[in-house]
Amino acid sequence: MKSHYSILIQWSDEDECYIVSLPEFGKYARTHGDTYEEAVKNAQEVLELLIEDNKNLPQPNIYESEVIAN
Repeated sequence: MKSHYSILIQWSDEDECYIVSLPEFGKYARTHGDTYEEAVKNAQEVLELLIEDNKNLPQPNIYESEVIAN
């Protein structure tokens, strides 16, 4: 499935795992994984469920990138 929603993955020393946030869906849309790959897989599964169960989907965040030439 291809979507345009954000997935934020951060290492947590306290939890000793990767914490995943799905910002467009609110502060409680989270999961985790012991490895980065597991965190990505879990995030994709949660995102699919949120999209299936949500009739009023939030707008994806748009991030502008800037290329800086040397």
